Amino acid sequence: MQELKDTQNERDDRRLAIDKVGVKGLRFPVEVRDKGGSVQHTVATAALTVDLPEHFKGTHMSRFVEVLHVHGGCLDVGSMLALPRELLSVLDARKAHVTFQFPFFRSKAAPVSGKPGLVDYEVRFEVEADRDGSSDFVVTVLVPVATLCPCSKAISDRGAHNQRGLVTYSVRFNEPIWVEDLIALVERSASCELYSILKRPDEKAVTERAYDNPVFVEDLVRNIASRSNAHENITWYRVEAENFESIHNHNAYALIEKH
Repeated sequence: MQELKDTQNERDDRRLAIDKVGVKGLRFPVEVRDKGGSVQHTVATAALTVDLPEHFKGTHMSRFVEVLHVHGGCLDVGSMLALPRELLSVLDARKAHVTFQFPFFRSKAAPVSGKPGLVDYEVRFEVEADRDGSSDFVVTVLVPVATLCPCSKAISDRGAHNQRGLVTYSVRFNEPIWVEDLIALVERSASCELYSILKRPDEKAVTERAYDNPVFVEDLVRNIASRSNAHENITWYRVEAENFESIHNHNAYALIEKH
C-alpha cells in the first residue's frame, strides 16, 4: 500500500497548545447496569478529547472512534475509567476526557393504584485521566420534579401555584453510587416526584403530597445539599435547580456547590 502523507504530525509554529481536541456528538449504543441487576440497552451521545501539544498540527480523529469501538459498549465505573486511559496511550497525550450522556429509565409504581410506568432521566458520565496516573469521575443526573410555592400557599385563600422543575445533580464519590440512588435523593427533596401513569386516586395523592410539602427553589437545592453532606460516599457535589414557573414569565434558579 502506498504510504500517505500524515499531515496531523506536521509541526505547527504558532506555539499554541490546545486544551481539548477530539470528537463530539458521536452516538453510540451502550449497555448500562442498573441497581436491580438488569442491563438497560440505550444510546449515548459521546465526546472524546485529549490535549494537543503546541508543536503538533493536529490529532488523529479516527483513533478516538477506533478506541471506542474496540473498548465495547457496556458502561460502568471500571469501563469508563479505562477509556480515557486508552486514549492517553493511543494518542500519546498528557490528559484525556470522555463524556457519555444517555437516557436512563426507571419503572415507578403509582402511589395508590400501583400502576407501573417508565420514567426517563438523563444521565451523564464524565471521566478524565492524566498521564501521571490521576483520574476524575463525575456522575450527573437530570431529574424532573414538582415544586409547590410556600409563599403562594401562605397568602392564598384557595390553592397554591405549582410547577415542574429540573434538577441537575453532579457528584464525585469515594465508592460507586447507583444512578437510582442519586435520582431518589433528588426526588425526596422536592414537593413531589413525577410519574408516567396516574389514575384519579394517584392524582389526588400526589396533588395533596405536593401541597403538604411546599418548597422554594432555594429549599430544593438546600434539601439536596443537606442529604449529600450526610452521604458517606459523596465527596463533592454541585446541585442546580430550575423551576419552570407557572405564573411568572421567567424561571426560578438556584445552585449550591460543595468546595
